Amino acid sequence: MPSLTLGPLLRYVDGSSATVWVETSGPCTAEVRCSDGAKGTARTFRIAGHHYALIPVTGLTPGTEAEYEVLLESEPVWPLPDSPFPPSRIRVPGSEDGLKVAFGSCRWAAPPADGGHDPAGPDALDTLATGLVEGGERPDVLLLLGDQVYADETSEETQKRIAARRDPDEPPGTQVADYEEYTGLYRESWLDPEVRWLLSTVPSCMIFDDHDVIDDWNTSASWLADMRATAWWRERLLSGLMSYWVYQHIGNLAPDELAADPLYTAVTSAADGTDLLRAFAAEADADPASTRWSYRRDFGRVRVLIVDSRAARVLAEDERAMLDPEEEGWLRDQALTDREGVDHLLIGTSLPWLMPHLVHDAEAWDAALCRGERGPRWARFGEWLRRAADLEHWAAFPASFTALADLIAEAGSGPGAPATISVLSGDVHHAYVAEPAWRSGKVDSRVTQLTCSPVHNSVPRSMRFGFRFGWSRTARALGRLLARHGRCDQLPLVWRHTGGPWFGNQLMTLNLKGRSAQLLLEQARSADGERARLAKVMERQLS
Repeated sequence: MPSLTLGPLLRYVDGSSATVWVETSGPCTAEVRCSDGAKGTARTFRIAGHHYALIPVTGLTPGTEAEYEVLLESEPVWPLPDSPFPPSRIRVPGSEDGLKVAFGSCRWAAPPADGGHDPAGPDALDTLATGLVEGGERPDVLLLLGDQVYADETSEETQKRIAARRDPDEPPGTQVADYEEYTGLYRESWLDPEVRWLLSTVPSCMIFDDHDVIDDWNTSASWLADMRATAWWRERLLSGLMSYWVYQHIGNLAPDELAADPLYTAVTSAADGTDLLRAFAAEADADPASTRWSYRRDFGRVRVLIVDSRAARVLAEDERAMLDPEEEGWLRDQALTDREGVDHLLIGTSLPWLMPHLVHDAEAWDAALCRGERGPRWARFGEWLRRAADLEHWAAFPASFTALADLIAEAGSGPGAPATISVLSGDVHHAYVAEPAWRSGKVDSRVTQLTCSPVHNSVPRSMRFGFRFGWSRTARALGRLLARHGRCDQLPLVWRHTGGPWFGNQLMTLNLKGRSAQLLLEQARSADGERARLAKVMERQLS
């Protein structure tokens, strides 16, 4: 009899349907039954000896909430026996309901090796789950904006598993090497009891960032050439893309998108989909423009665009871009099409668009050096600095930074503009709010950069100082000197930080109703051995 290995994860939910993801111990028929009669079934598919199903659930009704159970071969496997958590539920918001969107990034999942003090502090997702069990208000959707797993920073338990199957003294050492080791990372992350229950009852949207594959993934063309010259990189990358497709990507898509996806149809119909998925990953590596990891989700009059800011990059110095032309065109179409039906536009990108001024200017200056603005010697220095200092955010792709600024201005101007346009990001292990103003004139939408990370990680004191200093007047003056030396173009906008920086394990939440938007930042805090709670750090009205 097959058992439930991982999950369930409640992924997509709309007015009449949902998807529930599971991993099982063997091939079987997986089924979801809801207390209101909604249900769905799916046959598992096989990848590299593992078995998965994404179960479409139909018959849901807007404005209702129903408990559900998961069955394998008609035998109940979820909820777990003697579970301390409430039953998992599928809630379908009604047309008049507001939308509560929680988001964050960067969750290093490994617990303390000795089960004692956690040096990274309390986990914000664990803490959110605890609050919901005790009656807290549940988010309608959870956006996880990168670094769901850390392939390059592994726990002691993961390192023990690695040592049991290969020599960790050989590259890539204690980093993950293949698909099997990736599956261990997801189990380590998603079998955390609180997180497992949370993801079973709150719909989630996900996108990768660098640590899902490796730190500074796709920093530059020379970086990529160096990685491709190693003996281990190809297997690592293909395994990372394959596991991301299985564990994260397919759950982002609506049932009709899945039905129209030839790869999903082929993989789920095959006796073993490993070779099909591996060929897809190889093509995505060879030609990033052949694959789109970005996606759109509409929640009533709230549009969410989740943008791939890692794999879609163009790395040639003379064409350098955060998004390839096809991806940029897709983003533009999604942001502008039928915008009169959108009250709030959320653009999720793992890397912040607006950064502290000195950081932005340093990245733009470095990009100018690398493309040869000051000659070959400076270009070599620029490439060294880019890798050493992680200078690879939107500012390091100046044309893409400006293109996004122009798109937001266009989407936010004139009759029918959304009340708010929010760029949601993570990556930088702190939280802040920044607001732009365009030199060319008034943008009607309230535009904000909302950055929130980590969910569970830490940041060195030196970096805390740097991020605080980066917003200062002195830092802005230094940045102007760098921009002048790099002969950087004038930007179409200016911005100021209007909140933060805040450091800690944290989540931001947008409460959206009609054309009203309220922002909340909460941090996971504990005192005197008490259970951690989410404490309000900031709350403000955006519109």
